[in-house]
Formats: sequence, C-alpha cells, structure tokens
Amino acid sequence: MRTFAELDEREILALAIALEEEHGRIYADYADGLKDSYPASAKVFTDMAAEENGHRRSLIDLFRAKFGEHIPLIRRQDVRGFLKHEPIWMVRPLGLEKVRAQAEAIEDETRRFYEKALMKASDAGVRKLLGDLAAAEREHADLAQRLGREHLTGDAVRSEEETRRRRFVLQVVQPGLAGLMDGSVSTLAPLFAAAFATHSTWETFLVGMAASVGAGISMGFAEALSDDGSLTGRGQPWIRGTITGAMTALGGVGHTLPYLIKDFRTATALAVAVVLIELWAIAWIRARYMDTRFLRAVFEVVVGGLIVFAAGVLIGNA
Repeated sequence: MRTFAELDEREILALAIALEEEHGRIYADYADGLKDSYPASAKVFTDMAAEENGHRRSLIDLFRAKFGEHIPLIRRQDVRGFLKHEPIWMVRPLGLEKVRAQAEAIEDETRRFYEKALMKASDAGVRKLLGDLAAAEREHADLAQRLGREHLTGDAVRSEEETRRRRFVLQVVQPGLAGLMDGSVSTLAPLFAAAFATHSTWETFLVGMAASVGAGISMGFAEALSDDGSLTGRGQPWIRGTITGAMTALGGVGHTLPYLIKDFRTATALAVAVVLIELWAIAWIRARYMDTRFLRAVFEVVVGGLIVFAAGVLIGNA
C-alpha cells in the first residue's frame, strides 16, 4: 500500500475516478435494494448515483486532456488512510437508517480526500476541478436532505415509516414475543411443581434453570428452522432464532432467580410477583405492537398463565 503523500497528480486523478465510480455503483445498489420497501428513498439514491457518475465523467475528461487515454488502476484499498466500509449494499433487505448513515460517511470521506488532493495539485485545471468537486462533496452533506424534500413527500415518509414498523414487528417483536410468552408460561408448570413437591429452593432453582435453558434452545432452533425469511420477509433465520431463544430463556429465568433465596415462602412469593410482571409485560407488548386491546391481551395472557401455574401447583402437591 502507498500513502496519499506518495501519489502524484496523475495517480490522484486516477484514484478519484475509481472512487466516484465505486460510489455511483454503491448508491445504485442502495436504490435497487430499497426500491420495493422504500421507493421514495430509492429515488434519492438513484439521483445521488447519477451525480457521482457526472463527477466521474468530468474527472475522466480532465485526465484524458492532461495525461492521455490510459488510466492506471488505483483503488481505495491501495492507499493508506481510507476507511473500510461494511458492504451492507450486498445484504437484503437493506436497513434504511444504516444505508443513510453509511452514505453520509462515504460523502464525508470523499470531501476530505478532495480537500487534501487540492493541497497537492499544482496544475491550474486540476486544481479547479478538484476544488469544484470538494465544494460539491461539501454540499453532499445536505444532498440527501435536498433530494428528500423533493422525493420524500409527507405520504411517502408515512408509507416508509409504516413499512419500517411492520418489518420491525415481523422480524423482532414477533419472534421476541413468542419466546417471552413460551418462556414465561411453559416453565411455570415444572418450576412450581418442583417447588411444591420438594419445598427446596435450590432444587427448584435447578429445575427452573434447566427448563428455561432447554426451552430457549428448543424455541431458538424451532424458529430458525421454521423458514428462511425469503418469502415471508421475516428476516435472517439465525437472527430470529437468537431473539426467540434468548427471550424464551429470559422469560423462564425471571421467575426462577427468586429461588436463590433460601426461605421457601419468600422465594415463592417473589417468584409469583415476577410472574405477574412478566404477564403484564407480555400483555403490554401485544397491545403496543400487535393491535390488541390491552384488557383483552391481559385477559388472554393471565388466564393462560394461571392455568399453567395451577397445573404446576396441583402436580407438585399430588
């Protein structure tokens, strides 16, 4: 790798051409990845790609006039000091906020490149173009906002926000809620059966931990293997599986931890209180994200939880 200080004007122009070409293709990939879910934002990046291509053509025209037809291949990875950008443009579906943040970082880095290149250039024509491009890149900090005002109308913004909300619910809330419900409810029976059968807080704790961890592993694999997300839009299976498994284990561990207390009555009373908090949290999440009335969600969750709790107590006292 070479340092920026070692590059001459010919090499700086060649590197600038490569950067503009790379950025234009990245923005085109952004637009392609966003067009189905976020069409207005996709149009923003289409326009940004067109502007980058215009910069590339201006640089090529100047290079041909100054140095001839052959443009040496010099890329960002050949010069020290450039950031390594995560190739999020290759991931589908694209996350809108991450895309916008990376575009801002790319434009800021390019602006600094042109400002440094301008300090090294001595040819009047080269300095003029580099200065113009540096000014253009400074304006790019506001380009997405300017294009956004043109393309992201009120209806478009509301539509994209609703799409983002639906995707969040589908890919995060639903698997997390399924895990929390399973962990909080399904582990009640073995935990309280062990508690009332043994009256030993330590043995009850071990049973609860085993049930929670086992349920987390089982639910995590079940969710991850249920579908690959390509048709349902539910996202990466390993992410869903991890969310579901973690929330399942958390739901069971919550009312298991009180049995670290040695006094059985105190531990059981605290565990019951934790169960009520967990059931309330589940009902709130269902009401908040699943368009279910809160009282109805409370009734459904509490009734189910009480049935499982009663089954555990009855079996433990048998």
